[in-house]
Amino acid sequence: MPATERKLTQQQILRMKANGETVLHDAPETPRRHVISVRLENHVGALNRVVNLFSARNFNLESVTVGVTEDPEVSCLTIVTSGTRRRVKQVLRLLDRLLDTLSVEDLAPDRLVERELCLLRIGYTKGNRAELMDVADIFRARVIDVTPETMTFEVTGPTAKVNAFVGMMRPHGILEVARSGRVAMRRALVYGD
Repeated sequence: MPATERKLTQQQILRMKANGETVLHDAPETPRRHVISVRLENHVGALNRVVNLFSARNFNLESVTVGVTEDPEVSCLTIVTSGTRRRVKQVLRLLDRLLDTLSVEDLAPDRLVERELCLLRIGYTKGNRAELMDVADIFRARVIDVTPETMTFEVTGPTAKVNAFVGMMRPHGILEVARSGRVAMRRALVYGD
């Protein structure tokens, strides 16, 4: 009997439901984006172990951002990846078992605050300068460097805002883009949550 036609046991069905997986064989679970926050001891090789874990599991990293926290001995690593809930749970368990890991959390989309930084260099002329500045004003981007031929903008915000800004500037001829990747943390709980 092919794997897609086999009957699931009651325990398998309960486990799949608990993991948020689709129980019907003809309705596979679709991958979704996950933002994972990992707190690590700030040691040489800690980041390398995390990246190697993803590489060994053939898991794509869309974005990785790392920085020191309020404690100089601890770093916060923000990982953006896509996958099914089951695969992400497996990765979370493996991350939690790494030597330098202090905590691991899959941040729910409705319970996180995220920001990304983008630097964008674009060529300009007298004819398009005013239009570029109008777009920058709409997105609250700042000009951080100017030459006679180019302007470099800085924009920060959620990834969707950064993507929209880059999209609006693309027709004007982007010369260079540098993006930080997401930095995210869980929203503070409001009384009653």
